[in-house]
Amino acid sequence: MTIGIIGAMEAEITNILEDMTVLTTKNAIGLDFYIGSLKGSSHSIVLVRSGIGKVNAALCTQVLADLFAVDMVINTGVAGAISPDVKIGDIVISSEALQHDFDTSAVGDEPGVISGLDTSVFKADNSLVSVAYDVVSELGLNAYVGRVASGDKFISAPEEKNRISQLFSPLCCEMEGAAIAHACYLNRIPFVIIRAISDNAEEGSDVNYARFFRETAVTAGRIVKNMTAKL
Repeated sequence: MTIGIIGAMEAEITNILEDMTVLTTKNAIGLDFYIGSLKGSSHSIVLVRSGIGKVNAALCTQVLADLFAVDMVINTGVAGAISPDVKIGDIVISSEALQHDFDTSAVGDEPGVISGLDTSVFKADNSLVSVAYDVVSELGLNAYVGRVASGDKFISAPEEKNRISQLFSPLCCEMEGAAIAHACYLNRIPFVIIRAISDNAEEGSDVNYARFFRETAVTAGRIVKNMTAKL
């Protein structure tokens, strides 16, 4: 079995890469795909930094499907909390994902609805969700399973946060997960999104993000590494 692991930024994959036995590296669409294994796992691993944003994330996922024929995709990274229950340092595991900035309401669609597609809410794989939850619990961290909302904007204003909360009721928001989920859905690849909360997606989030980003990114990576040993 081949597991694809995607992080958007260098810090989101570095601690995973440090523990990988890399057999080869393949460059495609300007990205380095590290192919090898992780200690404790019998599966092949393809690790990649996609770059920030939905287009980068979707393109990267398609390469994992086309060139590496991955059997599943795990997205690792950080996110801003939308639900008041979720705090900095907590872990969100996706039950589903959608794009909060997809909006054709001017022509009659509901916000978030992707015209012409049979769904706009992409369901994560239940078995991957279950494994992720067990790993987070074993690490003694707070785990929340629920909706992840993605968009091409860093959310740092109360009005933006409130809009996303009222329209979509996600646990958190970030910039890649739903695009990865969308690509996985079209390619029939099981996926799950693992997000460590780095900020509250409101005024001052840039400060909290800068303070907690690396710590939370490492935590998310640790969860992913532990997951590969259980799959």
